Amino acid sequence: MNRKTILAIIALIILGILAYGIYYVNDYYHAGDTAKNYMNGTSTVNVIKTGSGMLLDGPGNDTALIFYPGAKVEYTSYLPLLTRLAEENIDCFLVEMPFNLAILNQNAADDIMKSNTYNHYYISGHSLGGTMASSYVNSTNRTDALILLESYPTGTIQKPVLSIYGTEDKVLNMEKYNESKSLMNNLTEIIIRGANHAQVGDYGNQSGDGIAKITPEKQQTLTSDAIIDFIKKSQ
Repeated sequence: MNRKTILAIIALIILGILAYGIYYVNDYYHAGDTAKNYMNGTSTVNVIKTGSGMLLDGPGNDTALIFYPGAKVEYTSYLPLLTRLAEENIDCFLVEMPFNLAILNQNAADDIMKSNTYNHYYISGHSLGGTMASSYVNSTNRTDALILLESYPTGTIQKPVLSIYGTEDKVLNMEKYNESKSLMNNLTEIIIRGANHAQVGDYGNQSGDGIAKITPEKQQTLTSDAIIDFIKKSQ
């Protein structure tokens, strides 16, 4: 095989890798119509575009939650859930991740906390977003607690943790989740009967997930109620 042929093969391999990379980052779950209806906010919540994504600015000014979306999920998919929190005095920073992958901007919360003056900050995430939030939470003393949605940490967590997952979630690796419990010394666990992985947001069915036995609205209401209760008790 001559040098010209070898170079041509290498070029084809590189082009193939680039083509797959472009396909991968553009193959993601898009926000549904319900989420899109929240783009302009509600009577009590203003949705403000920011450098990091969106701020859901409700009637409160003391407490904020920073939210990392799940992998390959359009970040606006979580507007229905976070609007419920903002309406209950918890302003929410919804982070837009590069290529919809939280692993590419694990420290996104830094700039948010540097640019704002809330007394209480909570960090949360869904699926891979929760894992990345867990990796960040111990890097600063500014966060009060970690809130995991259908997720688990990969390292020891010093802060209090609220973990919420559904009985019909078939995406969450339960073996790894159960192993991770030893990493969370101050854990509050909420299991929602009938809830699955994808209905935390509004982006349709997720590959490999279970079939939910409750509506998305019910799941998001139960999730937001648990978060609100946890935050109230932790302050």
